[in-house]
Amino acid sequence: MPNRTLRVALTGLAVGVFAAAHADVTVPAYQSGSQWFTDGQSSIQDKSSMAREDVTAKNVILFVGDGMGISTLTAARILEGQLAGDEGEENYLSFESFPYSALIKTYNTNQQTPDSAGTMTAMMSGVKNKAGMINISSDGVRGDCGSTAGNELNTFLDLMEDAGRSTGVVSTARITHATPAATYARVPERNWESDDSLPEEARQNGCKDIADQLASYDVGDGIDVVLGGGRRHFLPEADGGKRQDGRDLIQLWQERYQDSEQTALYVESGSELATADLASTDKLMGLFTSSHMSYDADRKANAKDEPSVADMTEAAIDVLSRNQDGYFLMVESGRIDHAHHAGNAYNALHDTLAFADAVQAAVDKVDLDETLILVTADHSHVFTIAGYPTKGNPILGKVITNDASGAPEAGPTEAADSMPYTTLGYTNGLGYADLGAETNADARYASAPDAGRKDLDAVDTEAPGYHQETLIPLGSETHAGEDISLHATGAGAYMVQGNVEQNALFHLMTAATSVTPAE
Repeated sequence: MPNRTLRVALTGLAVGVFAAAHADVTVPAYQSGSQWFTDGQSSIQDKSSMAREDVTAKNVILFVGDGMGISTLTAARILEGQLAGDEGEENYLSFESFPYSALIKTYNTNQQTPDSAGTMTAMMSGVKNKAGMINISSDGVRGDCGSTAGNELNTFLDLMEDAGRSTGVVSTARITHATPAATYARVPERNWESDDSLPEEARQNGCKDIADQLASYDVGDGIDVVLGGGRRHFLPEADGGKRQDGRDLIQLWQERYQDSEQTALYVESGSELATADLASTDKLMGLFTSSHMSYDADRKANAKDEPSVADMTEAAIDVLSRNQDGYFLMVESGRIDHAHHAGNAYNALHDTLAFADAVQAAVDKVDLDETLILVTADHSHVFTIAGYPTKGNPILGKVITNDASGAPEAGPTEAADSMPYTTLGYTNGLGYADLGAETNADARYASAPDAGRKDLDAVDTEAPGYHQETLIPLGSETHAGEDISLHATGAGAYMVQGNVEQNALFHLMTAATSVTPAE
C-alpha cells in the first residue's frame, strides 16, 4: 500500500513532514495544553531567537567547580529544589539556564581519568599535558625540575596581564592548590606548594615553589586579586607556616607595593573582607585559613569567620572592574572535589549550591554585553544516582520506589539482601560512615575504609555526617573520566557548543577577548 504524507502541526513551531500510512494527525488539546508541552515549546522558541553576534569580551570570568561532574549537577539541582520545598527535579542551578553549553573531554596525555593539574593546565594554556604537572608540557617529567627548561607553558592569565588587563584568582581550596596554581605557576610537581616540599634536585636546578611564584609574579603589574586558603605556604615555620627559607611571602607581597602608587590590602577573615574599602584598593590578597577553607555547610554551622565563595567573587569583581581595560577572574569551588574524595555527598552538593550562588552573584554584578562568563568543572567523580526512587524522593535519602499504581511505597525499598539503600553512592573510596551532625567531611579520614553493604534502617542518610557506601575500598574516592559540561553566557558565549577537547577553552577565551599570544 502506498504511503501518504502526514503533517503534524505544533502551534508556534515549524511543520514537520514525513511519510506514514495514516491520515493527517493533529495534536489533541490535552497534549498541547500540557505544561510539559508548553514549557518545552517555549524553551525551543527562546533558543531559536537568541542572537549570535560577534562581540568582543572586555572581561572573562571562568568558574571552575572542582570535581563537579554531571551527576553532581543533577543531584545538586534536585537538592536545591527540595530545600526550597519543591520536588526538585524541575529545578535548574543558576548557570544551567545559560543559553550556551558544551561537553568537555577531560583526559590527560598519560591518563584516561585525569587530575586537576593537567585539566586546568589544558584550560589555561591551550595544551594538554600529563597528570600532576602544572603548565609544563608533556615533554617534561613529573617531579623533575631539570626537565622543565623549554617546556614551560604560558597561561591566559599571563596574556591578560601582558595586555594591561587586571587579573584575579579565587579559590575555596589553598590558593597554591593545583587548580588555582595553574592560572599563574609553572612547576613539574603539583605538590611543590611551598619550599618545604622541594627536593634537592629542584633546589639545585632553580625551581621555585608555587607560593613563591605567586608572591613574585611579575607579568604586567602582577596579579591584582588573590583570595582563598593556604596561608601556611606563605609563612615561615617560626610563624606557624611551612616555609623553610624563613621568608614571610605575605610581608614581601605587601612591601612590593609600598613605594608604588597602587594601594595593596591584605585580609585574613570574612569580617575584614566585608568591611574593606575596595573602592580604593588596587591589589587585594586574602588568605583566610592555614590550609583549605571550610566546607560551606561547616562554615555556616560553626559560624566561622570566612567569606563564602560568593563573597569572594563579589569582592574580586569590585576590585578588578576598576580597570577600564577589562579583567580576567578565575573562581574555583575546590571543596566540591574534596567532599567527593571523602565520600560525602552532603558537602559535595552543598558546596555546589554555594558555587551556583557565586555564579549568580557575578551575573548580577557585571554587564554581559562586555563580559563572558564560563562555568565548568575540571573533571568528574565516581558518584552515582540510581535505584529508581520515586519523583521527589529526598536526593540524600533512601530509595523509595513506586507501587503498581505509580504511588510511592510506604517505606524504603529493600535490596536483594533485605536492606534499604540510598539513591546516591560511590564506586570506590572510604565508604560508609555515620558521623551524625558532623559538617566537616574530612573527619572521615580518621577511620579506615569500610566498603560493602550496611544496614541503614536506623541511619539518617540525610545527615551532614553520613558518608555513602562504596564498592571498592580505597583511602580516597577517585576522579572519573567521563565528559564534563561547560556553560556560557555573555559576550562571545555562542562559541560554546558541541563536544570539544578541554584545551579548546583557552582558545575560546582568547578568541572572545581578541587577546592572543604573540608568535
